Amino acid sequence: MAPGMENAQSRPSGCAQLHPVNRASLWRLAGTSFKPEHLQAILAEKSSAHWFEVHAENFMMAGGPRLQALERLRRDYAISVHGVGLSIGAAQPLDELHLKRLGAVVNRFEPALVSEHLAWSTHGTTFYNDLLPLPYDAQSLTNVCDHIDRVQEMLQRTLLLENPSTYVAFATSTMTETEFLRAVASRTGCGLLLDINNVMVSATNRGYSALDYLTTFPLDRVSEIHLAGHAQQVDDEGDLLLIDSHDRRVAESVWKLYEGVIGRQGPLPTLIEWDSQVPDWPTLEREAKLAQSALDVAVPSASGHYAA
Repeated sequence: MAPGMENAQSRPSGCAQLHPVNRASLWRLAGTSFKPEHLQAILAEKSSAHWFEVHAENFMMAGGPRLQALERLRRDYAISVHGVGLSIGAAQPLDELHLKRLGAVVNRFEPALVSEHLAWSTHGTTFYNDLLPLPYDAQSLTNVCDHIDRVQEMLQRTLLLENPSTYVAFATSTMTETEFLRAVASRTGCGLLLDINNVMVSATNRGYSALDYLTTFPLDRVSEIHLAGHAQQVDDEGDLLLIDSHDRRVAESVWKLYEGVIGRQGPLPTLIEWDSQVPDWPTLEREAKLAQSALDVAVPSASGHYAA
């Protein structure tokens, strides 16, 4: 069984009936971010070959139209829950109230996958509206592993940890990002979410090879892939600067990296992220169909593990 693919927990009484999650079939499917404004178009289509991802923090409420929209979607489709506010990489302890709210979302909707970022966004009582980098050293490794252990204990399921998009790095790091991710997965048993757009953004901004990064990435621990669009700017020195904007189609360079990954590793659940300047549903769906076409020709090995 791949990381992140455990059986869902028993549902609390009184909740709406959910579409049964077939994780084996999800393994070969592309999905998209769910936006409530797309709900009617999605339901009218009635396609079974799709899944959706939501940000957990958008559904940590007792009721209202947004929650009702997700409940309606979940009757017909599998979902994944992607957190953006746990601050896994922070030096301070996790916010137990936030973790409890995340647990309530997970129990209510029984997602196929649950993920968070290798980043931090809190200090004391201050919350930063960004996913900030951390030094890759022994102390950070201990903090991150302790936090993941707590999350997995609370949720009673495997957490997927996403590689970040970065613009700067700490000179005090004693290991590479891929070494750090491998160590975290080994110590905690967590899975990984490989965001290929983040790889391209970080590699371009910091001047290293995206292909070399992926060569050292622990692909055997990956249970989900993210693809997204990025914006291009020029920094003060005239060099290309990529912004992880999630506001446009996936770049051709990212598609090429993606095809290389699944050509090497086999099909993996793949999500198109589009969170700003959100297009109409047909436009978003077309991006997912491009990913699906690539997944359809990716071949798993006879052993059930995907070919390297």
